[in-house]
Amino acid sequence: MSLVDWIVLLGTMVGIAAYGTWRTRHTSTLNTYLKGNHSTKWGTIGLSVMATQASTITYLSLPGQAYENGIAFVQNYFGLPLALILVCAVFLPIYRKLGVYTAYEYLGQRFDQKTRLLGAGLFLVQRGLQCGITIYAPAIILSTVFGWRLDLTIIFTGLLAVIYTVTGGSAAVNLTQKWQMAVIFGGMITAFIVLLAKLPSDATRIAGAMGKLQAVDFTPDLKLRYTFWSGLLGGFFLSLSYFGTDQSQVQRYIGGAALREGRLGLMFNAVFKIPMQFFIVMLGALLFVFYQFQPNTPVIFNQPAWQRQVQGPQGETFRALEQRHAVLHADKQAKIRAWVVAEKSGDPSAEAAARRSMLAAQAASNAVRQEARDALYQASPDARKTRDSDFVFMNFILTQLPHGAIGLLIAVMFASALSSKAGELNALGTTSTIDLWRHFRPLAADDEPRNVRNAKWFTAFWGLFAIGFALFVSFAENLIEALNIVASIFYPALLGVFIVAFFFRKVGGSAVFWAAIGAQAVVLAIFFIGKANPEHEIGYLWLNPIGCAACVLFSLGLQAWLPPAGPRASTA
Repeated sequence: MSLVDWIVLLGTMVGIAAYGTWRTRHTSTLNTYLKGNHSTKWGTIGLSVMATQASTITYLSLPGQAYENGIAFVQNYFGLPLALILVCAVFLPIYRKLGVYTAYEYLGQRFDQKTRLLGAGLFLVQRGLQCGITIYAPAIILSTVFGWRLDLTIIFTGLLAVIYTVTGGSAAVNLTQKWQMAVIFGGMITAFIVLLAKLPSDATRIAGAMGKLQAVDFTPDLKLRYTFWSGLLGGFFLSLSYFGTDQSQVQRYIGGAALREGRLGLMFNAVFKIPMQFFIVMLGALLFVFYQFQPNTPVIFNQPAWQRQVQGPQGETFRALEQRHAVLHADKQAKIRAWVVAEKSGDPSAEAAARRSMLAAQAASNAVRQEARDALYQASPDARKTRDSDFVFMNFILTQLPHGAIGLLIAVMFASALSSKAGELNALGTTSTIDLWRHFRPLAADDEPRNVRNAKWFTAFWGLFAIGFALFVSFAENLIEALNIVASIFYPALLGVFIVAFFFRKVGGSAVFWAAIGAQAVVLAIFFIGKANPEHEIGYLWLNPIGCAACVLFSLGLQAWLPPAGPRASTA
């Protein structure tokens, strides 16, 4: 990067963090620290909700996912609008009526303290892990590309978020996320405009012919990860879990000026989330077309790791793979151009033949790329910490964008990491303070400084936990899939507890507590059996309705054998 890029990057990131720290340095009450400013309007709530969910993994990994597999991933969000409507109609009014700090306080009022602690514990485990993933994602990519030390990159990014989140709490998170989203939108639009200017006029037709624009798949196959049905049903339950029961999201919308502001903030996401994700996957599909016409498209996008092997003792083997890929890539370019001519000729048989030839050339190129990945992983096991697709967008940024814009796009990666991490830390600190600490040691009503100080210590603890986890984590999955897989393992049982709480008034705490443990065991069993026996593996999105349904059914079955539940908090 040039000096201009460094100025843009550091000025943006440190400037926003310093601004949030300074503006919220006098936060002195627990209510403001945990819930934020009660004058917060729906626009800020909407952006804060979006920023907490959309981490660096969204902007860095998703284009690479679409480059490899097309835009089918967008189906993952088909159930989201329906889930947000239900959250607005049922979850949000109850949370505001009861005046809770966390969603798990409600479980304590509706059921009992052990169920509340179970809900809080499930959240702390899965969100603590995901917080580590959100800081690991940009660090592993950026450290690899720029040669930065991975541990120092993780520590710098993590501590920057910890400082202003601990200082200002929820108010700082809301304030900084608004500016971080502005940076993110500006950077992604800049990259998209540059990409469009470099594409051939037939880009979308080529992407469609090569299988990258199939947005909807109606195949009723549970083994497929992304279909219309898994997105509509599995995505609905995943989104309902995330927005309705995950404290990192609940905390963003329960502290608004009024019920209306929270609802409008959530509806903002219901309207714009799918278009935003579609924009990002389209970016990836168009990147695929762009690289088909580049004369020096790399066989491996993780160029630093690849070049180390090219220049190493096995260099001859890796250079031979490069040469084979270059020959096949040139042949594929010729086949693509031939298909464009045939497609315009109006001769269906000629177009079909040219398309088959083009896809065969693509398959041959992919085979060499897979051979190159296998060779790289065998020579350098550390390269397995990421998937090559996670480097596609970064390669485009560094090789095709002008200086200044490069710094802006790297700032996008850090801004999204900080915004998501800050929201997660804020929620982890709140849940630890309210649902754990206050359970064992009541907060001092006449000692607000001590209450705020305890909340800050918990927030700092989770920040350090996330940094520590990120220092040791590695994934075989694409990063955005890894994040959703973790969520799909721990969310379903938790959502089932809330569904029972809202809609099955006769079920008591003991029944739902053991039902949740049983449902969690079912989800873990299905997941690990599938990993051990791939022929029995199902798409991870299906874990969400399965786990939720198991919790509800187990609850009803257990309650039939237990004494009737006593009256608890109203849910109306």
